[in-house]
Amino acid sequence: MIRLVLVFTAVIMGLNINAQEEIRWYTLQEAIEQNSKEPRKFMVDVYTDWCGWCKRMDATTFSDGAIASYVNTHFYPVKFNAEMKDSLTLGDRTYYFIDNGRRGYHEVAAILTKGRLSYPTIVYLDEELRHISVEPGYKTAAQLTEKLIYYKEEKYKAQQDPIGM
Repeated sequence: MIRLVLVFTAVIMGLNINAQEEIRWYTLQEAIEQNSKEPRKFMVDVYTDWCGWCKRMDATTFSDGAIASYVNTHFYPVKFNAEMKDSLTLGDRTYYFIDNGRRGYHEVAAILTKGRLSYPTIVYLDEELRHISVEPGYKTAAQLTEKLIYYKEEKYKAQQDPIGM
């Protein structure tokens, strides 16, 4: 009987060890604070509560264990609700929800997406909070993996025009 309990315990512990890693999402403020201690790039998921493709990305792409492990290691993953009604203070400035008829948007969402409010949108920022890329639309795990590696390895820098055109 004791042997059976030990085997059962070992199996359960093994399942917990092999459980898939999940993305550790930060608020924008938390990520900025962490970045001041350990600089990394940011991956910001700009979403809304009503967005079906956003929910699908959460259920598929963002729940992929390999994606979660890579993102948690190399980026500060941020979830940002583009229709958040709460004000948000970053540094010396406070940002607000803009009521825009039927639906509104948060000023920070407009800044992150460079005014192109569509969902889902993934925004990549460098360690200094400068835009690297704004990428609207649903991404599969394979598509996101390619982008994550591209931005983590800074391959985008080699493709920038040296005279800024």
